[in-house]
Amino acid sequence: MSRAELRGDTLTAHRHLSAQPRRVWAAFTSPASIAAFWGGSHATVAVESVTVDLRPGGEFSLDTRAPDGATRRLRFVYVSITAPHELVFDEPVTGLRTTVTIQPAAGGTNLTIHQRRLPAELRTAQAADGLASIIDALDGHLREQTDQDGPTP
Repeated sequence: MSRAELRGDTLTAHRHLSAQPRRVWAAFTSPASIAAFWGGSHATVAVESVTVDLRPGGEFSLDTRAPDGATRRLRFVYVSITAPHELVFDEPVTGLRTTVTIQPAAGGTNLTIHQRRLPAELRTAQAADGLASIIDALDGHLREQTDQDGPTP
């Protein structure tokens, strides 16, 4: 299971994934994969709600649906893209900046998600648990793909 650490206005999570970096990159840039993991254990995301314009200044957005049926539109703007190693994007309303770092490692990938300038309402253990559950869902999604497609070389 993943853990996320909250310090002030910064939230950081690390996880080793057995998938190769190119597959982790694809998961963060493909609407179908984003929909498969982004809600973590606390929401679902309909694939038709996900849009990706993968370029600096481009946006990606999605709708999350909570168990009680409440829907929330999330929108992000890409700041920088260094394929297949790093994505940096901002949430324009709050200024929250997320950096996703994908590094090759023995047996797969080391993933780091670093969020800074967290608004006060996201400086909570619940937000840390939410980020950790998203990474756990990503790992499950990547493992499911491997099971369906067979191991990757």
